[in-house]
Order: sequence, then C-alpha cells, then structure tokens
Amino acid sequence: MARERLAYTLHEIADAFGYEVEGAAAEVVITGVAALADAGPTELTFLANPRYTAQARTTQAAAILLSRGMAADGLPCPVVRVPDAYLAFAQVAQWFHRPPSPPPGIHPTAVVAASAQLGADVRIGPYAVVGDNVRIGDRTTLYPHVVVYDDAQIGADCVLHAHVVVREGVEIGQRVIIHNHVTIGCDGFGYAKRPDGRWEKIPQAGRVVVEDDVEIGAGTQIDRASVGETRIRRGAKLDNLVQIGHAVQIGENTLLCAQVGIAGSAVIGSQVILAGQVGVAGHLTIGDGATALAQSGIPNDVPPGQQVAGYPAVERRQWLRISAAQAKLPALLKLVHTLETRLAALEAKCSAERKLE
Repeated sequence: MARERLAYTLHEIADAFGYEVEGAAAEVVITGVAALADAGPTELTFLANPRYTAQARTTQAAAILLSRGMAADGLPCPVVRVPDAYLAFAQVAQWFHRPPSPPPGIHPTAVVAASAQLGADVRIGPYAVVGDNVRIGDRTTLYPHVVVYDDAQIGADCVLHAHVVVREGVEIGQRVIIHNHVTIGCDGFGYAKRPDGRWEKIPQAGRVVVEDDVEIGAGTQIDRASVGETRIRRGAKLDNLVQIGHAVQIGENTLLCAQVGIAGSAVIGSQVILAGQVGVAGHLTIGDGATALAQSGIPNDVPPGQQVAGYPAVERRQWLRISAAQAKLPALLKLVHTLETRLAALEAKCSAERKLE
C-alpha cells in the first residue's frame, strides 16, 4: 500500500507546536525528518546533545530543532527553538510517518463471531479470528493472523500487529499498540507440589488488564493471574521479549526494556525504568521512580527513586564501589598468596630458632 507523501512549511510546523523559528527561510518546505548526518535539503533534523555540534555544522538539513540554552553559532541553516529537541523531533516525526494498514472493513478470510461487537471503521486483516462476545472499539486495526479469544475487550484506536494473541477475558484500553507475536493472558506459571513429587496445576482463572496508551514490544508475554488480575497501567512501555508473570502490577509510564523478567505478584511503581535483562523476584515492590541498571537481579524491595545495580541489586554507588573492588581481586589474591608464603617462611624460621634454644 503506497504511503501518502506529506509536506509542510517550516513556519506551519513551528506554529503547530508553539515553537520559534530563528533565521530566514521560514517558508521552506519540509518533507520529512532525518538524523544530522543523513538529512537532506527538505528535511528537518535535531540537536539535543552538545557532543554532536560539530556534526550539526556540516548538516545538509533544511532546519534544525535546537534545545533552548544551546548555542546556534556556526549552524548552516535556520533553527527552531524548542524546550527539548529530542522530544520535539519525536513529535514532528509523527507528522511524516504514515504506516500502512489493512483497508477498512473485514477481510473475506477473517473469521468473526456473530456475537462480536465491532466499532466504526474497524480494520480486520486476512485470517484474523475474533471470538464470541468480543468487543472492539472504533478505528482499531487487527493485522493478519491476530487471534482474539472469547469475551475479550479491545478499546478504540488500537493497533494489533500480525500474530498477536489476546486470550479470553483480557481487557485492553484505548490507543494501545501491540507488536508482533505478543500473547496477552496466557496461563501464569503456577503449580503445587504433590506428596509423590508430581506437580498439580493451579488454574489460572484471573484476567489481564492493559490500560490506555500502553505499547507492548514484539515477543512479549503477559500472564493472567490465578486469582485477581495482572494489570499494565496507563502509558507503560514494554520493549521486546519482556516476561510479565501472573498478578504483576506495572505502574503508569513505567519503561521495561528488552528481556526484563518479572516474577508473579511483584508490584512495579510508576515512572520506573528497568533496563535490559533485569530480573525481578516475585512478591516484592519497586517504588515509584526507581531505576535498575542492565542485568540487575532484584530479590528485595527497592525504595522509591533509588538507582540499583548488580546482583543482588544494591544502591548504584555501592555497586560501583563493589565493581571497582572486584577488579582488584586478582592482585589482592596474589598479594595474599605472597604474604602467606612469607608468613610460612617466618614461622618456619622462628620454629627452627626455638629448637636451637
């Protein structure tokens, strides 16, 4: 499907966001956005970090989004003053990004239950399956091979990419983006041990709730609870290959980076950042605004606002001291061995002298 080509004047873009243009050529036509090194004469770029100032001075861009407080000296094109150039770039980029989507309506190969309730302008792609009593809001798109089990709810303006599975009873809010091969509402990992050593499966009868404006990366799995619910709160962003265990609570606007794993019944606060491959034990609480560095293992509660790292995760500055000490361990071991050798020799000498007395 061909994409519509869009173009705006620099003045139109600046006015739309309340920005200020410095320099001439406010009427120059902008057809897209690009990085400093790649931008052409009709593209808009950005400078948010002073380290890239030299690169900005050689850019071929039509104009530069520049954070307030940064000098414009030597820049070869007009500047658009913005509070945060990186954020402004993200917002303007949305004007020029028009991803393709299935045509309006239901593809002939899709299977939609007669009891399903579909809102206005819903798009359902080839071989998608929509079960009984499913409710789908206005303008939501289901790409090919999406499967929505019975009694699930999906709000308005959502996008579910190919091979997403939404299990029975799952509730998804509005403006949610779910990338390929995500499963929401699969059984939680719950078993009770029998006296003979075998495992008895605990029924996973709870549900999953995904609130508004959440984005879920490819390959992520979100388990349903055995009782109660697993909940992903408004504005949370989950990267690829994230594992959310049963009855986990994820707070508003929290970021979970790739390969984060969270065990059952953990509570993650709002505005938390868990970097790549962080592991979180079950039944603990991570406070609002906390940050865990990559590959941290978190076995205990984390206070609000604290930065932690390492395994077991400790306060970041303590982890830096521990890491520095670990680097010295080989030399320390060698020194200890040398001292032990000298001490043994000294003890042998003293013992020999005592015998002579």
